[in-house]
Amino acid sequence: MDPTSNPLDRLLEISELFRADMARAFEGTGLTAARTHLLWVLAGLGPSPQQALAGAMGVSARNITGLVDALEAAGYVKRSPHPTDRRATIVSLTDAGEVTMSDMARDHANLSTNLLDAVDPADRAALSRGLDAIATRLRALIQEEADAAAVIR
Repeated sequence: MDPTSNPLDRLLEISELFRADMARAFEGTGLTAARTHLLWVLAGLGPSPQQALAGAMGVSARNITGLVDALEAAGYVKRSPHPTDRRATIVSLTDAGEVTMSDMARDHANLSTNLLDAVDPADRAALSRGLDAIATRLRALIQEEADAAAVIR
C-alpha cells in the first residue's frame, strides 16, 4: 500500500515538515515550539497574567513559569507586577519580542499564501472544511481518551 494515498499519512508528513521547518527557522534563537506558542498567545491577548496564559494554552502554572523564565532570559518577554493583585505577575512582550512577533506574523502570512497558492482556488473551501472536520474529530478523540483515563484514576 502506498502511504501517500492515505490522507492521514499526508497530514502527518505535513506536520513533520512544519516541525522541521520551525526547528530550522528558530535555530539559535532560544525558541521552541512551546515558547513560540506562548509568544503567539501573548501577542494575541496582549499583556496578561501568567494564570491567564496558562489557561489560554491549556498548561499548568508551573509550565507557564518555565516558559516565561526562558523567554524572559532570551529577551522576548518581561514581567511586571499586576496593578491590583500583588500575588499576580503580568507578562508582556519586550520591544525585541514585538519585532520578533511582527516578523513571524509576516512570515506566517507569506507562507500561508505560498502554500495555499498550490491548491486550486475552487478546492480551497473544501480543503478548509475537511481540515476543520479532522481537527474537530481529533480533539474529540483526545478528550474521550482523557475522560476515560480520569475515570480509571
